[in-house]
Amino acid sequence: MSSYIIRRLLLMFPTLVGIITLTFIVIQYVPGGPMDQIQSLLKGHAGVMTEAGGGAVGKQDLKQRELDPAQMEQLKKIYHLDRPLWERYLRTFIWYSPKDHSLPFLENFFRHDSWDGFLVFQFGDSFYRNRSVLELIVEKLPVSASLGVISFFLTYSVCILLGIGKAVWNDSRFDTATSVIVLIGYSIPGFVLAILLIVFLGPGDGAIAHWIPLSGLTSAGSPGYEDWSDWRKFTDYLHHLAAPLFCYVLGGFATLTMLTKNAILEEMRKQYVITARAKGLTEKKVLFKHILKNALIPLVTGFPIAFLAMFFSGSLLIEQIFTLDGLGLLGYQAVIQRDYPIVMGSLFLFSLMSLVGQLLTDLSYVLIDRRISFDEAQG
Repeated sequence: MSSYIIRRLLLMFPTLVGIITLTFIVIQYVPGGPMDQIQSLLKGHAGVMTEAGGGAVGKQDLKQRELDPAQMEQLKKIYHLDRPLWERYLRTFIWYSPKDHSLPFLENFFRHDSWDGFLVFQFGDSFYRNRSVLELIVEKLPVSASLGVISFFLTYSVCILLGIGKAVWNDSRFDTATSVIVLIGYSIPGFVLAILLIVFLGPGDGAIAHWIPLSGLTSAGSPGYEDWSDWRKFTDYLHHLAAPLFCYVLGGFATLTMLTKNAILEEMRKQYVITARAKGLTEKKVLFKHILKNALIPLVTGFPIAFLAMFFSGSLLIEQIFTLDGLGLLGYQAVIQRDYPIVMGSLFLFSLMSLVGQLLTDLSYVLIDRRISFDEAQG
């Protein structure tokens, strides 16, 4: 077991290097980099002024709005685009860059802020937001984590209980009715349902009822919000979270529910279940003491990666529709604006969490089912 874990941990490093390297190469050939974005922004403002002024802004004004070479070089220096390609590539992983040159070398060397790169969790600053990438991710994390954490526990608890019920009452009216409901929910895209809820239950004038708040996860900023009791703030938080959470989890019920049901039905047909019934055990004991112990192994082993992913889950369209400023919207805006530090930093964290989750998933197989041994497989 220990040798397997060490090998998997060592393999994570080249995997992360490969992911970031491929992304770095793609970024070099994607048109519309930071400098092009700034030029386009300036020309776009000039174009708006031209339309508003009826042609008062001419070609000379447009030229003046273009960056002169000195400004261009200064921006390139800020974005590290004046560096050679190999240096920019190494800076992505690790680079010694002391901030205070007055300090001795050894003191600078062992300071965390003297290093740049993903391997020391220094992701740099955003090109356009003038803030640290890590700070931005931490700031947006509560929105995505709220959706992810609650949806994780809600989905697993509902689907496991529903799957058990469907397996016990297989081919009954309950089984048929719940199958129709979960499949309808699976067939409706979350963003379509979100639009329907906003139209009919949102804050607009054409809504049937105004149940869905305007934006955000809380009513912070409303008059008197700071004087509200903790209970009122908590219920207000649930009120804001209900609609996006419903749209977020509805489509996920079908897969997990049917997986639970089919796993239980498969275990019910095995010999050890027939033997347990022949010994006179009640159906309840057979189900909860024998069948569930084996049937839920595929579901339980998926907990680690799902648990880690729930903190970074995000849906761009749902966040956009309900005006939630989360990681999904942050990543989309970073791609559109070519904000490469945010794109690369987010990708690195997501990839690292995915690799750790997969390792924990493999280990959970051994912890839950003692018949599985990595050492025996290797031998």
